[in-house]
Amino acid sequence: MGNVSTRNPILWFFVICFIGSIFVLSWLLFPFLPILVLGAVVSAVCYPLYWAIQKNPRISPAFSAFVTCFLIFLILFIPSVFFVGSLAQQALGLYQMARDAVFSEQINALLRDTHILDRINAVLVNFNYSVTGDEIKDAVSELIKFVGLFLYEQARVIASNTLAFVVNFFLMILVVYFLMLDGHRLIAYIVDLSPLPTAQERMLIGKFKEMTRILLIVNGLVGLIQGALIGVLFWIFGFNLAFLLGVIAGLLAFLPIIGIGAVLLPAAIYLILKGNVAAGVFFIVYYIVAGGIEYYLKPKMVGDRVHMHPLLVFFAIIGGLKLFGMLGMIYGPLVVTAFLTMADIYRANYQRLVESEAHVPV
Repeated sequence: MGNVSTRNPILWFFVICFIGSIFVLSWLLFPFLPILVLGAVVSAVCYPLYWAIQKNPRISPAFSAFVTCFLIFLILFIPSVFFVGSLAQQALGLYQMARDAVFSEQINALLRDTHILDRINAVLVNFNYSVTGDEIKDAVSELIKFVGLFLYEQARVIASNTLAFVVNFFLMILVVYFLMLDGHRLIAYIVDLSPLPTAQERMLIGKFKEMTRILLIVNGLVGLIQGALIGVLFWIFGFNLAFLLGVIAGLLAFLPIIGIGAVLLPAAIYLILKGNVAAGVFFIVYYIVAGGIEYYLKPKMVGDRVHMHPLLVFFAIIGGLKLFGMLGMIYGPLVVTAFLTMADIYRANYQRLVESEAHVPV
């Protein structure tokens, strides 16, 4: 075989064709990106379950993958049907409530009866500023309308096209099935193609696996428990739309800085202003206790596997939601994980090389 040189036109032609084929393949698969990403995430999270079933020598890998996928179907698909329908209905109700004249009058009555507006202005006068009841009413209404409309749109996209939802879900299950069977071969193939050293590639893949498991097992489990408990709490205290408020609290549990306080503290203030001081104090105590337990247990569950500052996680999730919708809660942290892992690889292996070349005299 002849010598391959960087000046060889055949090499450059091959490189151009190869890059072109990658571009066309990416364009071809792009419509299925959410399915592929979710399939990879669910596969990484559920692989220990597949491995536990596979330990039985009488069970074939194909049957183990089938059992795992069937359990995923029972755990995810059936609850999702109820969840999406209820979420769409209550989110629309929240949006319509915020537009209702009765709601505006209730806010005005609350501000008037509790004299809260006078107390706020008594503080703001020190800064030569004041607010009116209409400004507070409009701000509250706009915030509630934004939250209700956002959640309704996310649920409506799924609920309005049931066939697409079912097809996409089963395509995701198909991706999970084949990743269970052949995921190790796919990883080996990618590692083979990559010019990076094997140790660095394994490090990058390992970080992705750890982050996906933390996202769905640690954060997801905490969010599910918090959302369910808070939803029941709102229902006990007679709040309308308790299911929706529980869903919002469960989603906010993913955010490290704000968390469930964004739902519990306004509810506590509302109860206190309405004269139900005991219930308001209970909400505050619940938030402090639940937040303390969460911040104590989460580091224990995560350990030293993934180092990411809470502020970075916060903006990664917010940015992901803005760019990708609900799936951004997964995409955002994964993008940050890729960057931080590449930065660690650069610092450990290439920084000195770059710095030494930069100091070479010309």
